[in-house]
Amino acid sequence: MPSLLSTYSKDELLKKLKTQKKMLIIHSFVVFLMLIFAIVSTVEKGFSFHTFLPLFFIPMFFVMLFEMKKIKKELASRL
Repeated sequence: MPSLLSTYSKDELLKKLKTQKKMLIIHSFVVFLMLIFAIVSTVEKGFSFHTFLPLFFIPMFFVMLFEMKKIKKELASRL
């Protein structure tokens, strides 16, 4: 069964890859800030909701990374 990415043109895939890279960098920065905030919050006030908040967003980072790899693979298959 063909993937959804196979319906995109090469230019659309390149644009999607560029957007995915930007979003991955932004998401990484936000998760990093949440980790810093969680550490500071835990040290000052003990365990709270803020301590575990980054754990909910870290899996999204890996999903975005996996999607980026799929786009790169699709682009490589078209050369």
